[in-house]
Amino acid sequence: MSNCSKRCLLLLEKCKNMKHLKQAHAQVIICGLDNNSFALSRVLAFCSDPHHGSLSYAWKVFQRTQQPTVCICNTIIKAFLLNGEVTNTIQIFSKMLEHGLKPDNYTIPYVLKACARLQSQRIGVLIHGYNLKLGFVFDIFVGNTLIAMYCAFGNMEAARYMFDEIPSLSAVSWTVMISGYAKVGDVESARFFFDEAPEKDKGIWGAMISGYVQNNCFKEGLYLFRLMQLTDIVSDEAVLVSILSACAQTGAMDVGIWIHRYLNRHKLPPSIRLSTSLLDMYAKCGNLNLAKRLFVAMPKKDTICWNAMLSGLAMHGDGVSALKLFSEMEMAGVKPDDITFIAMFTACSYSGMAYEGLKVLDKMVGVYKIEPKSEHYGCIVDLLGRAGHFEEAKVIIERVTNSSNGSEEALAWRAFLSACCNHRQAQLAEVAAARLFQLENHSGVYVLLSNLYAAAGKHDDARRMRNMMKNKGADKAPGCSSVEIDGIVTEFVAGEKMHPQVEDMQSVLNKMHHLLDYSWCNTIFVSG
Repeated sequence: MSNCSKRCLLLLEKCKNMKHLKQAHAQVIICGLDNNSFALSRVLAFCSDPHHGSLSYAWKVFQRTQQPTVCICNTIIKAFLLNGEVTNTIQIFSKMLEHGLKPDNYTIPYVLKACARLQSQRIGVLIHGYNLKLGFVFDIFVGNTLIAMYCAFGNMEAARYMFDEIPSLSAVSWTVMISGYAKVGDVESARFFFDEAPEKDKGIWGAMISGYVQNNCFKEGLYLFRLMQLTDIVSDEAVLVSILSACAQTGAMDVGIWIHRYLNRHKLPPSIRLSTSLLDMYAKCGNLNLAKRLFVAMPKKDTICWNAMLSGLAMHGDGVSALKLFSEMEMAGVKPDDITFIAMFTACSYSGMAYEGLKVLDKMVGVYKIEPKSEHYGCIVDLLGRAGHFEEAKVIIERVTNSSNGSEEALAWRAFLSACCNHRQAQLAEVAAARLFQLENHSGVYVLLSNLYAAAGKHDDARRMRNMMKNKGADKAPGCSSVEIDGIVTEFVAGEKMHPQVEDMQSVLNKMHHLLDYSWCNTIFVSG
């Protein structure tokens, strides 16, 4: 290889931006390497990076290539895939076949991933069939991608078939199956695969823990995390984020504090994502001050981070601070999104700030051009209803009725019904309930009306609502609470007596009840 060629290839290796790349590419052409496979692959690979590359430049280079090899085709296919151009990814694959080029075990996975993102199972099955002809079906890389594709479609039967067909499974195979079953809500099958995995690496532990958390099995996720601590596996960011979410939902702040201390002890600067999870956990566990300190200390904040802090303030009913923080968000040049405004409407609603909430709505539509969705309308109805502005709330519901489906309309009517019940507006509540009975069979409607009638002394009507709920099969989910002691979360469900210490707890409750009765009687006796 000439000195000119070596210099060109070295220039390609040192490129840091598109300007450098174009200069190096010009040298490649001058040196006569414009059809050199290695040089072209380097140019296309650099251009494929979504952050500093240029897909249009890569495509121009590819189109001028006289005899593209499979390697070059793979590089441009990958470039389109990485940039989200999934339809074009499949089209380039088709052109590749038309020109008589035979795909290899790198080509097929790229195209299968494009099918999964495109949610086209039909094309995926066709490529699976073509893959059988090529003989790559037993290739672990291709096999794992096929499993992942079928999991993305929710077709766990086909995914399981592919899993059983692969002669030599890898840890990725088990991880993909666990994640796939968790995604469709089959936590039991996910746990079966977790237990059957011959060796459990970080990915397998993480997939199962995340699967539990995604399916609201927070207690199980926390327990599995403790088991993971007994191994040599070091938790990664994905696992810690999942566990912090479980802590936030169950109030297990001790575990969240342990994670925070773990990061500090090992001098691991948390990413924006992890810091956001930490402040969200503290806010939901009641420690808003610590959440604020974390937020202020973060050197960089994205929209999700601002939303988490706003939601924390909203949850604690601090509408004034939420409005102030929203202004700071705007001044920082961070663009609010749908979630931002849901947090803001909630904050204003919980703080009784109806006027301020409507001003935020005007800004959302007028300034940021965000079209309100059913969640926003539901929040606005709740905002107006809590303030007693029922006529204005009905106007908002009419907008929802004219521009949404039944489930979205029901969300708005439920908020309206709740507000009517809180303000003892029986007639309006009955109007809302009548419409909700047409839209859904939700236990909450019966319960709210029953409670409203009972509070008004209409016990016959309250009993009628309870009977209607029973006859319609709209059973109310039993109440549930949890308590954390020494880092262990124990869950209690109303009516259940499965806890091994239930008799001891009942005994303590009886003693407390007896003492309270005795204290009350003694007070009456002394005062008498």
